[in-house]
Amino acid sequence: MYNMPRRYLVLTLLKYRALPFVESLSQCPKHGLHNPFKSPERYLLYGDISTKAAHMLALPKVSDFFTRLIQRVAPKSYQQAAGEVFVTQKFLAVRFLARSFAVPGNHHGQQSHGYRWPYGPVTIITPFNFPLEIPLLQLMGALYMGNKPLLKVDSKVSIVMEQMMRLLHYCGLPVEDVDFINSDGKTMNKILLEVCVLSELTSLIVSTCFTYFCNFLCKANPRMTLFTGSSRVDEKLALDLKGRIRLEDAGFDWKVLGPDVQEVDYVAWVCDQDAYACSGQKCSAQSMLFMHENWAKTSLVSKLKDLAGRRKLEDFTIGPVLTFTTEAMLEHMENLLQIQGSKLLFGGKRLKNHSIPSVYGALEPTAVYVPIEEILKDSKNYELVTKEIFGPFQIVTEYKKDQLPLVLDALERMHAHLTAAEVIGNSVNGTTYAGLRGRTTGAPQNHWFGPAGDPRGAGIGTPEAIKLVWSCHREIIYDYGPIPHGWELPPST
Repeated sequence: MYNMPRRYLVLTLLKYRALPFVESLSQCPKHGLHNPFKSPERYLLYGDISTKAAHMLALPKVSDFFTRLIQRVAPKSYQQAAGEVFVTQKFLAVRFLARSFAVPGNHHGQQSHGYRWPYGPVTIITPFNFPLEIPLLQLMGALYMGNKPLLKVDSKVSIVMEQMMRLLHYCGLPVEDVDFINSDGKTMNKILLEVCVLSELTSLIVSTCFTYFCNFLCKANPRMTLFTGSSRVDEKLALDLKGRIRLEDAGFDWKVLGPDVQEVDYVAWVCDQDAYACSGQKCSAQSMLFMHENWAKTSLVSKLKDLAGRRKLEDFTIGPVLTFTTEAMLEHMENLLQIQGSKLLFGGKRLKNHSIPSVYGALEPTAVYVPIEEILKDSKNYELVTKEIFGPFQIVTEYKKDQLPLVLDALERMHAHLTAAEVIGNSVNGTTYAGLRGRTTGAPQNHWFGPAGDPRGAGIGTPEAIKLVWSCHREIIYDYGPIPHGWELPPST
């Protein structure tokens, strides 16, 4: 696949043509397209749409189409891409999300009712590594709850979701319920901003048309934005949007192997999958492996090397890295090898016999060993070791039985707490995979995935995640009496 000529182009929206998207978003009321009191029949409509879409994705011809389309734009094997389609198909069975509850009041005729309420106009920004699963799960969640979403998928892979939108329209999705945009980051950022200070834009205003456009940017006012992507971008958006955002950012994910050694072959395979499936470009990819000294005495590392050596371009089990160049990854590796006691375990070489453009990365599955004492020696070493390389790259370290506090210290210092395998009560990771078979790339399709420890943290994959991200709580107190017998006007209070 990676030696084929380019077959399609993605049109990018220019800034001055964003007006229809801004206008469309601004026309959605704060109370959404539907809610428990307004157009409740639309809940049933989306139940029907989901049922039809799930049926279509279950058809071998359709699932194979999306599987191969994902492969066309993302570095995934057929099995990995098919797994993404399968998870998406299973998700479409979600229902009963707007269920309310009531609590008896202080007297007869009084009740408090809690409802899940939409935000109205919202925006969704999703990354390249899951071209179908992430955007569709978040899009449908937003629609289920009554919001009107503006969806932006990374342009490198947006053709997958563009085709899915056509399938959803075929299944009955009202065309006006979703806006789908292809644009660069700067254009999308302008659409997201709540307030435009026109005085700051004076140098840019060259026509009446542009002034009109700026005024519409002020009106778009998305009331909530879901962002899945890098920590650097999400912090900027959080400031720009004044906190009206939910984040599912990347994390430096880790695995801890405890003192009990068993099933070495299986654990080695799990470690290989977690670190190098999709060329390490999963939000849950294993970035660091903490081995107890008992594991270090086994053949685990040599088995990891053998498993990594099986990966090749021909079957897409290794492929291009879309956010780091080969030079950047090799430079990072060389910096790590300057740390005292560090060594290259395997990999560290460029892929051969390919035509991957130089703007992307092409690196063999790589592992670098760094002593745990050196990792924690100073902040410079720690920041270097825990720098996330979104590619086939991991750090391996070893700890002795009396060094568990060092492991906990290393985990506590991390600013991102997305996923982890095998942890104890001293961590705050949002999604944790525990037990001998715990693996970050093989969890059930209906599990919550998201960070913890941050009030802005988003979730994906479950009814609870949808309700958290795409609705807010609204309380209505009903009080119909009766008025107490013999009631008299009380004194002023």
